[in-house]
Amino acid sequence: MAKALPANAKQDKSKVRVREHDRRHAPKEVLAPEFELPELDRLIHERIRLGIVSALATNHSLSFNDLKRVLKTTDGNLSVHARKLEEAQYISCVKFFEGRVPRTEYRLTSSGRQALTEYLDRMEEWIRATREQ
Repeated sequence: MAKALPANAKQDKSKVRVREHDRRHAPKEVLAPEFELPELDRLIHERIRLGIVSALATNHSLSFNDLKRVLKTTDGNLSVHARKLEEAQYISCVKFFEGRVPRTEYRLTSSGRQALTEYLDRMEEWIRATREQ
């Protein structure tokens, strides 16, 4: 994701020029420091999916209803996002019956835990880079 430019910035091939205003002089252009933010895992970055992997990272397993309650979302929304994470093998899904009641249980896989760790590391880099600006 590219850094958002201030309203008074001009894009120049490889450099970003930002206009500084000085009360005594006309505006002058100064080179702003160039930096790139690390790429985030787009699969995890979406709010509901980040919520799912985060909740599962702090619990051994959670049922569909537990996740729905924690994330305050609908059945359909949770289903779609959980399926995407399952297809990427970030979470596993087990369906079974408790008596006559169907139950769906989710767990974070080792690749899901690794993806979450990498996502959090990159997000921390974003935070550091933002605070240093």
